[in-house]
Amino acid sequence: MERVCMECGTPLKGRADKKYCDDTCRSTFNNKQNHGDFTVMKKVNGILRKNRGILQEYNPEGKKKIPKKLLLQCGFDFEHYTSTYTTKEGKTYYFCYEYGYLPLENDYFFLVVKMEKPQAFLNSA
Repeated sequence: MERVCMECGTPLKGRADKKYCDDTCRSTFNNKQNHGDFTVMKKVNGILRKNRGILQEYNPEGKKKIPKKLLLQCGFDFEHYTSTYTTKEGKTYYFCYEYGYLPLENDYFFLVVKMEKPQAFLNSA
C-alpha cells in the first residue's frame, strides 16, 4: 500500500513514519485541524481586549462613576469578563484583566483598577 501525504495526497518517500511531503503540508494540515478552536479563542480575546480598552480609557485615575449608556455606546460587551470579585457585603465586581466595574443603581457603574500586591523578592546574597 502506497503512503501519501495527509494534506496533498502526494506519494511519500523516505521514512516509514513520514506523514507529510514537506513542512508546508504539515503546517497547513495542522492549521486546518486547529482552525475552529483558535477562531473562538481569537473572537473572545478580541472582545476582552476591547472591553479592557474601554474601561482603561474611561478610568485613567483608578476610580470613576460613569453611566451604562456610555459603555454601551463604545461597544462594551457585558457578557465577557475575565473574573469576578464578591465583597463581604455581597457586591460583585466584574473584571477584564485588571480593569473592573461594579453595577450601581440607576444604570451607573463604578470603575476600578485592581492593584496587584508587589511580590517580595528574596535577596540571596
